[in-house]
Amino acid sequence: MQVCLLSRTVRRLFLAIAPVVVLCALSIHAQQPPPVSSDALLVAPLPEQTTLKNDRLFYVLANYTTVENLDKFGTLSAKTKFKLSAKTMSDPITVSFIGAIALIGQARNSDPSYGQGFQGYGKRYGTFFADTGIGTLMTTSAFPTLLHQDPRYFQLGAGSAWHRALYSVSRIFVTRADSGELQFNYSEIVGNAVAAGISNTYHPQNQRALGNTLSVWGTEVLLNTVCNVAKEFWPDLRRKIRNHKQAN
Repeated sequence: MQVCLLSRTVRRLFLAIAPVVVLCALSIHAQQPPPVSSDALLVAPLPEQTTLKNDRLFYVLANYTTVENLDKFGTLSAKTKFKLSAKTMSDPITVSFIGAIALIGQARNSDPSYGQGFQGYGKRYGTFFADTGIGTLMTTSAFPTLLHQDPRYFQLGAGSAWHRALYSVSRIFVTRADSGELQFNYSEIVGNAVAAGISNTYHPQNQRALGNTLSVWGTEVLLNTVCNVAKEFWPDLRRKIRNHKQAN
């Protein structure tokens, strides 16, 4: 009975994600460069960035998506955008952090329908990992690929602390296109909404309601807002720590 239930859940999850994956595959194919003509050689293309730097937030959390104000950077290909999600979700700290969250939920018996023991922990871990992974996939890879938006956070790095804090919060709603122009951040807002909707395919039946879906969406957006603030000020804090160590 439990195996059949798990099979149905995996099947529903696959059917929910499959259309997005197909669209992304088509988009990746569309972004393959055409044969270079002699005229195209006269125009210098924007450099493509393939190297990903993991500047861990507070020396712990995986952080592949920050561009500091003095960094040189290029555009991201569709393949590289998907690498961002893969590296983030496979990072040992990410895996361990989700495990700790699941353990806290187990201790608090956050949803009795999951049960206790290894089976209950496995269900909680799988749910938290799916929530985080699908949200990351949608906002960092899938929608940025479909909409040609850059999923990275571009640090302001100058001005008053208040001005920089407001800037970091505003990046939830404003992002850069691959072309460099500013756009509404559909990848973040719509991407998290789609991820919250997909979560209804594997969350317990009593959580499959509009209110819970909106709560999941709002929580993800809020967490990403907090992450933006951390990404804005962490390079400053890191430099101060480094300078303090060198002074001693």
